Amino acid sequence: MFDELAIRFEDAVKGFRGEDKISETNVDAALKQVRRALLEADVSLSVVKDFVEEVRQKAIGAEVVRGVDPGQKFIQVVHKQLVEVMGGVNTPLANEKDQPNVVLMAGLQGAGKTTATAKLGLYLKEQGRKALMVAADVYRPAAIEQLRTLGEQIGVEVFSLGKDASPEEIAAAGLAKAREEGIDTLLVDTAGRLQIDEEMMEEMVRIRSVVQPDEVLLVVDSMIGQEAADLTRTFHEKVGITGAVLTKLDGDSRGGAALSIRRISGQPIKFIGTGEKVEALQPFHPERMASRILGMGDVLTLVEKAQKEVEIADAELMQKKLQEATFDFSDFVKQMRLIKRMGSLGGLMKMMPGMNKIDDGMLKSGEQQLKRIEAMIGSMTQEERTQPELLAAQPSRRRRVASGSGHSAADVDKVLADFQKMRGLMKQMSSGGGIPGLGAFPGGAGAGMMPGIGGGLPGSNRTGRGTGNIPRRQKPLKKKKGFGDL
Repeated sequence: MFDELAIRFEDAVKGFRGEDKISETNVDAALKQVRRALLEADVSLSVVKDFVEEVRQKAIGAEVVRGVDPGQKFIQVVHKQLVEVMGGVNTPLANEKDQPNVVLMAGLQGAGKTTATAKLGLYLKEQGRKALMVAADVYRPAAIEQLRTLGEQIGVEVFSLGKDASPEEIAAAGLAKAREEGIDTLLVDTAGRLQIDEEMMEEMVRIRSVVQPDEVLLVVDSMIGQEAADLTRTFHEKVGITGAVLTKLDGDSRGGAALSIRRISGQPIKFIGTGEKVEALQPFHPERMASRILGMGDVLTLVEKAQKEVEIADAELMQKKLQEATFDFSDFVKQMRLIKRMGSLGGLMKMMPGMNKIDDGMLKSGEQQLKRIEAMIGSMTQEERTQPELLAAQPSRRRRVASGSGHSAADVDKVLADFQKMRGLMKQMSSGGGIPGLGAFPGGAGAGMMPGIGGGLPGSNRTGRGTGNIPRRQKPLKKKKGFGDL
């Protein structure tokens, strides 16, 4: 997400190198790169023109203080303008206390509307709110069944009258049920079309008049690029939207929709979908998104993900194990499963400042290696997992693990050696105040939350070699990937 855009912005800043101030000449050169970057990211042309002109005016008039180079100041201006274009602040979902809050989900077919409805239902449940999902899409085959299946998966009730009732009747009956049962939020999943048509809009207007929604959320596929602007404008003129849900931001999207929707409709993006799992829904924070676009990471979202999954007591116990060098293979597997619940390794790494340049191929290689290590650990006995020293002392145990996991004895030897190095490195870093790059985690427990990261990713300099009592190899003949490379 936004990788190419971040690279382009970085190229724009290079033009300020060697300059002692911001001038019309160097600003114009940088803005050519910015304009090209935004257009390639499928941002609406009108939005690009306004954005570039606003940045130009603010950058030329900006005062560069001593100790800050013009490039840094330019990035500050761009960041501030990106935040403004995307809405400035997070806009929460309506939460009126006196009546059921009705949320009408709208959008084209294929945008992920039904899935987004379920994701929002789970999000509300986790926020302590009681939600009811209404299956009002009577046209798409299996739409009702899909919502029911998702409802069972997340533990949120789904209301339906089947395919024979009209969408308006279903929505009205769902609202009556919500009022009777004291449900505070009603999520109405409506039908989409392959393209905008009058029949679709008229139906949306009828449903809206029946349930009088507090929110009309337009679900937009981020991969449609500039079309997002036209889609948003049409829905807002015909139906009147109060916000948007931007889906599929984890895919091969250029991200232009995130910059176009607010400026075109005047309505905020309220949520973003970052994966296929029902847990992959995040409130939209313009400032955090601007940081991601500029390659600055998103530590706050990363911390929130960790806080959601990690119990403080578990984190403190893991920190203690790291400090005492008693972290074992069972702990490693536990932490790996924790990371999987938080999202992909690549997605998490790119939320860290300075990690946006890590090649996707390296990240995939790292994830594959972690799977191989997990397979080796799965072939160990419980005693071997908790006492890695047994494997170090007995080659026959290592050969058995290799055979059981489908890997060579040399692979197991490498993993074991790197694991021992990692324990020593983790102990040093933990006693010194935490692993670099993870100090923002609550209680300094970041080291226990993200195993393997402390050793560095493939291609980085943080490999952990040459630490502790392990002698450095001068010229390894053939290097196999292990813990030290993750």
